[in-house]
Amino acid sequence: MKALRTFTVRPVLSPALAPLDRLATNWRWSWSRATSSLFASMDHDLWARVDENPSRLLGTIGQARLDELASDEGFVARVRAEDERLEAYLTGERWFQGLADPKPAHIAYFSPEFGVDGSLPQYSGGLGILAGDHLKSASDLGVPLTGVGLFYRAGYFRQSIGDDGWQHESYPVLDPYGLGLRQLQEPDGSPVEISLELPAGRTLFARVWVADIGRVPLLLLDAETPSNSEDLRRVTDRLYGGGGEHRLHQELLLGIGGVRAVRAWCRITGRPEPDVFHTNEGHAGFQGLERMSEFIARDGLSFEVALAQVRASTVFTTHTPVPAGIDRFPRTLVADYLSGGLLAGIDGTRALALGLEDYDGGDPHVFNMAVLGLHLGQHANGVSLLHGAVSRGMFGALWPGIDSDEVPITSITNGVHAPTWVHPSLKALSERGFGDALTADHDWRDRAAVPDGELWGVRVEMKQELVAEARRRLGAAASSSPAAWTAKVLDPEVLTIGFARRVPTYKRLTLMLRDPERLTRLLTDPDRPVQIVIGGKSHPADDSGKTLIQQLVRFSRDPKVRERIVFLPDYDITLAKKLYPGCDVWLNTPVRPLEASGTSGMKAALNGSLNLSILDGWWDEWYDGRNGWAIPTADTAANDDERDDAEASALYDLIEHQLVPTFYEREGGIPVGWLERVRHTMTDLGRKATSDRMVRDYVTRLYAPASANEHALSADGFAGAREFAAFLTRVRDAWPRVSVRAVDATAVSAQARAGDRISVRAIVDLDGLTPDDVSVQLISGAIDADGTLAGERTTIALSDAGEEDSATVFEGSLALDATGPFGYAVRVVPRHDRLVSAVELGLVAVAT
Repeated sequence: MKALRTFTVRPVLSPALAPLDRLATNWRWSWSRATSSLFASMDHDLWARVDENPSRLLGTIGQARLDELASDEGFVARVRAEDERLEAYLTGERWFQGLADPKPAHIAYFSPEFGVDGSLPQYSGGLGILAGDHLKSASDLGVPLTGVGLFYRAGYFRQSIGDDGWQHESYPVLDPYGLGLRQLQEPDGSPVEISLELPAGRTLFARVWVADIGRVPLLLLDAETPSNSEDLRRVTDRLYGGGGEHRLHQELLLGIGGVRAVRAWCRITGRPEPDVFHTNEGHAGFQGLERMSEFIARDGLSFEVALAQVRASTVFTTHTPVPAGIDRFPRTLVADYLSGGLLAGIDGTRALALGLEDYDGGDPHVFNMAVLGLHLGQHANGVSLLHGAVSRGMFGALWPGIDSDEVPITSITNGVHAPTWVHPSLKALSERGFGDALTADHDWRDRAAVPDGELWGVRVEMKQELVAEARRRLGAAASSSPAAWTAKVLDPEVLTIGFARRVPTYKRLTLMLRDPERLTRLLTDPDRPVQIVIGGKSHPADDSGKTLIQQLVRFSRDPKVRERIVFLPDYDITLAKKLYPGCDVWLNTPVRPLEASGTSGMKAALNGSLNLSILDGWWDEWYDGRNGWAIPTADTAANDDERDDAEASALYDLIEHQLVPTFYEREGGIPVGWLERVRHTMTDLGRKATSDRMVRDYVTRLYAPASANEHALSADGFAGAREFAAFLTRVRDAWPRVSVRAVDATAVSAQARAGDRISVRAIVDLDGLTPDDVSVQLISGAIDADGTLAGERTTIALSDAGEEDSATVFEGSLALDATGPFGYAVRVVPRHDRLVSAVELGLVAVAT
């Protein structure tokens, strides 16, 4: 008989073991080797069966075993010591506390998914893993940040592979208490309940679960509450489940409900209200409209002033380089929600306009969540240098007339949380060689600290773990008793290539199959074979991705190659922690430039793996010729097939002629040349591929400026916001009539010499604006064949030189300090201390 409801009954802990409860419910255990080892020692077999989750362990282990441990003085001492370390971690000053003011008081970080640990399946792929690593590094650095997301009762999905190679999904229901979450409660013990007024008189309610991620609270909103109707309880049923109105409900709850949950959290805990709001991808864009509603209804601000205040304090990160990756809704559907009582005081028509694609090339009947995020976030970024450039081109239509390289979207390259992803054996080796397990501070090229034999020994050990895990998973996935060949799958002595990620078509899971005969020869070479370990999930609605998985699985089941290429089902964090360290090479084959960042290769690199990748995402900026191999991109191919053929051929060539010889060339049984690359990779990428570096960049480059702008505008009863909004209105109204009437230059000739100086005089019609409202810029630099300024440019602000014929004169001079084809241009842009970029408003008047 199937249970009507399931839940976890927790045992009673004696006073000696009472700290175990706090240790189990703070997810720092997931990256603290000592804490996880403590729980594992309670019952190693049970620890494995509960997916290495301490709360599930405590709910399953039984009172008798706990009583036995309570009488073990050595174990009790370990518990006490771990609790003291956790207390010091939670209360001590860290990097952020040492920063000089001004700095943010509190950052609210919104994301649709968070990948903290495999036992908390609230993620689908890189976006969620990145968000989880962001929280962990914020905690390690002492950054006052709160995560905000949704609690999906069935997570994403569990994957199995049928006999025909087709992906199948299952959705086991999660018990939040059994996972180590606690419910946010009012002081009287009643659960906090967030509500959103929906059309047709309906109300969506949500309760709030709290996960402690070290020092960072993660608030997860859950629609599974008795207050909801049956259909609304399903709003948070699964991650990225359903579409249309169901997805809209999720994003309204995340954005609007998320702000309300943060307000409740701050009220109950006494934490300062956030002065920075970070929207991790467009899914949470409605948070900005909710905050505008607060300013309008509570503080009496106008729409324009509220918008200025919200923009000043909002950071928007885009993660997709393809329009198909952005959530878009019918204009009429969103209008129904914004025109009701959902957002008090908000003009629904004007709010709707903030997300419409009302630009050249857009669809004005579509509400675009990334467009909303960019309109509501004054501080915007992509997640690698290349992705920043792609984003500036992708969204450039929002700033018409602005060169794409000036579109106000910067970039902060992603990183990964080293304490989570570096294998325990490698951490132990680091501690023996360098005195601690830090990743970014050590020079792994120092053979005196870490001899080749020790480093290679750990690499082999990690491969052995991967081989054992692959055999176990393949055996468990067998529809009947495991075949004998599964016990011979993979070999820790063989060059091992890993490939694992989500499976949309642009990531090209099957590029490696382009020439199956050649791949077979590489895999089955009798002297120097290659083996490939693969994992990945396709979205349940993506049959194209499922077809790619099926093709790969069918190939891998061929008796000729099945011991050398395997597809491991149900790829998740738990599998990833064995896969990254156990591979010699990490493969990535996206269609350039469709990989925004791609952090799996970073995780592999920190464990001593080398990358073999298309030059896309983070690899485009950090590949240096010694940390792996770059697969040449067939940019001039006539079509997709020609491109794939060329890039697959290059992939095979690299494996056969560079990877294989380097790996199998040995001195005393050790691939010394290979380890040279490994040592360089771990040293170089260890210093920059971490989420600690990434979070520090966010704090200094985006959070601190956003906080400064927020406080400047909100001071003195929002006097700054009112003045700034008035400036924006005045400039926008006048700009159609602002022009450069004439430009005069002296001492300029076609035979100018380096060291000459030119004087420039611009006569500008300002149409009622003052010289203080604008900046007249002289922009100069090298020119290309058609006379366009190309490459680096020099920008000089011309000075106000008074009135002339009802216009304003601006003057300045420029030293010619470079040789070759040279040119200059003069333009007028708005000027204000609260503008992040001179072209932020999309207003430019260029001299012609």
